[in-house]
Amino acid sequence: MVIRGNKKISQPINIATVFSGIGSAEFALKRMNIDYNLVFACDNGEVDLIESEDEIKKNLSKIESFDKGKEYIDSNINPRRTNFVKKSYLANYDIDENHFHHDARFLDGNQYRDEVDLFVGGSPCQSFTLFGYQKGLEEARGTLFYEFARLINEIQPKVFIYENVQGLVRHDKGRTWEVVQRVFDSLNYKVHYKVLDAVDYGIPQKRRRIFIVGFKDHERGFTFPDEVELQYTMQDFLIDNCAEGYFTAKDEVIHIDRIEGKVDEKYFLSERILPGIMSSGTNGFNMKPEIDLSIARPLMSSMHKMHRAGVDNYVTTNNKIRRLTPREALRLMGFTDDFKQVVSDTQMYRQAGNSVVVDVFIALYKEIFNID
Repeated sequence: MVIRGNKKISQPINIATVFSGIGSAEFALKRMNIDYNLVFACDNGEVDLIESEDEIKKNLSKIESFDKGKEYIDSNINPRRTNFVKKSYLANYDIDENHFHHDARFLDGNQYRDEVDLFVGGSPCQSFTLFGYQKGLEEARGTLFYEFARLINEIQPKVFIYENVQGLVRHDKGRTWEVVQRVFDSLNYKVHYKVLDAVDYGIPQKRRRIFIVGFKDHERGFTFPDEVELQYTMQDFLIDNCAEGYFTAKDEVIHIDRIEGKVDEKYFLSERILPGIMSSGTNGFNMKPEIDLSIARPLMSSMHKMHRAGVDNYVTTNNKIRRLTPREALRLMGFTDDFKQVVSDTQMYRQAGNSVVVDVFIALYKEIFNID
């Protein structure tokens, strides 16, 4: 990985991701016109395993070949469940399917040791109550965070980025965050961390996440990116004001052609459910039912279920209230309209809501790669 200040990177970035989702880390490189090689990606897409975790690990220990091990894992995927995340990923990124893995718990990072420049992931927001109080990597065993840390230790990337909900810092009165810090320190990386909000990096959505950036080279200087002035509102991102295919990027900067688009009737709320959606709530759980916000509330993976207007994002088109379309949800995560939607609306809502905002990665990459 050649990094030069204020200049284009002179050779491809070798990137690998776990809990890859729909590839926001990869899409950021694409929007920046940076050449990259996908070393591997990994996401189980909530598919079922036929055998138990213990059985799989026991059998894997008897398999010496990485290729045979992957064949064994792939054969353990319940054929009646489709990995919809993988379907979206393969439709949008050029990767050898032999290097798309289904479960970080069974991925041996030693096969990719010293091949990765940039390693990115953010384990699901699971409970961290299994953390103990030893020192080092073993302190996190039993959690998916442990798998991310273990893979750093095995792969030895030059740089890693770990992302999670901002509540990680406060969980268990801060004790969880102390463990996370100790684990990363034990890996001998120089670590920087900060809570970043997507609204401060060009996207009209309030979405605060903690980002941890680690460098193998302890001499590397790094500062988190400065906030930028927001240029757009959520209304600018709507199909009403920017038809399908006209939400693009010039260099990495979002570009909107203001061509009116038509919204399918299926996204409009029926008179039957409208009163519930617009109610303020009951039993002490009251929410002001605001719609047509200029800055979106945090998108949720359960957008397809349609929550009350005090939680979800609803807008008015032609004097009728509607939910966001999947394409609009993708835009609010920083994905331009060349991102291919190859799954159902329900799956696309889930995948967008589980994703990371592309523009935050772009801002981080500029600082990591020293690019203006």
